[in-house]
Amino acid sequence: MNPIPAPPARILVVEDEPRLASVLRDYLAAAGLDSEWVDDGGQVMDAFARYRPDLVLMDLMLPQRNGVELCRELRDRSDVPVIMVTARVEEIDRLLGLEVGADDYICKPFSPREVVARVFAVLRRYRPDGQRAHSGLMIDEPATRATYNGRPLDLTPIEFRLLRTLLATPGRIWARDELLNRLYLDHRVVVDRTVDSHVRNLRRKLADAGLENEPIRSIYGMGYSYEP
Repeated sequence: MNPIPAPPARILVVEDEPRLASVLRDYLAAAGLDSEWVDDGGQVMDAFARYRPDLVLMDLMLPQRNGVELCRELRDRSDVPVIMVTARVEEIDRLLGLEVGADDYICKPFSPREVVARVFAVLRRYRPDGQRAHSGLMIDEPATRATYNGRPLDLTPIEFRLLRTLLATPGRIWARDELLNRLYLDHRVVVDRTVDSHVRNLRRKLADAGLENEPIRSIYGMGYSYEP
C-alpha cells in the first residue's frame, strides 16, 4: 500500500501590497505550499485561528495593526514560526534581536525565491505532526512533551519552553531577557538570572537522560545558545 502523502504546509501571507502578495503566493504554490492572503493587520488573528497555518509570513507595516504587535500576540498564543518582512532599515536591529518572537526576518526588496528558501529553512525545524527532532531530542508540541532517544525528560512547563526555543534556533544566541519573554507567557516580572537556574535544571535532566555532549552553551556576557 502506498503511503498517504502529507498535506502541503500552509503559509499565511500577511501583506498589504496585492501585487507582491500575488507573486509570493505564486512562488509558494510552485514550491508545493498552500497559502492564504491577509492584507489587513486587523484580520490576522481571525485568519490565523481559521486557517491554522504552519508558518506566518508577516509584513511589518500593515493597516490597523503592525507586524510587531501581531507577532507578539501570536507568540503568546502559539509557537507557529513567524518570518517578518520589513522595508524599514531602522527596524533591522530590533528584528535581528528577534525580541518580538519572530523566527527569521527578510528585508525588502527581496527575491521571491529567497523568501521560499527561507520558508523551507524554518519549516525544516518543525515536523508536520507538531514534533521537532534534533540529535535524538524530540519535542512533541501537542503533548507538551520532550524525549531524548525515546526517554522522557520529565520537564516542567518552563523547561519545556526553554528547550523548545533553543532547539528551534540552533546557533542563535539568546539574551536572558529574550528567553524570559518566551518562558513566562503571563509577562510576570522576573529577574533575568532566573534563566540560569532553568538552564542548569535542563542541562541536568538532559545529562540524566544520557546526553553526553552538552549542547546548551553559555556565551559570556550575552546569553545562551543551542549548538549540537
